[in-house]
Amino acid sequence: MMRAIVAPPALASAALSELKAWLGISRSTDDAELLTLLRSAIDLCEGFTGAMPLQSGCEDVLAASGEWQALSALPVRSITALAALDTSGARTVLNSSSYEFDIDAEGRGLVRLTRPIDQRRVVVTYAAGLADSWAALPEGIRHGVIRLAAHQHRARDDEKKSETLPPAAVAALWRPWRRMRIA
Repeated sequence: MMRAIVAPPALASAALSELKAWLGISRSTDDAELLTLLRSAIDLCEGFTGAMPLQSGCEDVLAASGEWQALSALPVRSITALAALDTSGARTVLNSSSYEFDIDAEGRGLVRLTRPIDQRRVVVTYAAGLADSWAALPEGIRHGVIRLAAHQHRARDDEKKSETLPPAAVAALWRPWRRMRIA
């Protein structure tokens, strides 16, 4: 399975303003670097919690199968399209009677074909994320992203400080949203 972010989350100016206030920065000369750190912190948050913090448009390439297959990002908010993918990369939109979508109680998106197709792969287009905007993020997630970005900014010249991510204080903020499965 391969996931691509086709519509990354829009980081509101509020996120940058919060980070700058936390760091005590008033100039705009570091804005590009700080936005990169915020995006990195959001990615690390997803890796730690197992949930995409901000809504993004995603695409997964899956095997063309009649078995239920789970999408890679959580929580799925909507599944919008399914297309067959041929070996050259060309897409053919499938008739809605050719597949089924489902989103379970945990926010997992599930897809399956109801009839065989000629291609071996399909592309599923969907939206996933805990919140649709920075302001709508749970406070612990939002504050953890700010603290992690600030930590990375302060540790940019000291490799030992940046080795353990996320720091314990950030992990404590994100732990209530961490998705774990017992195998």
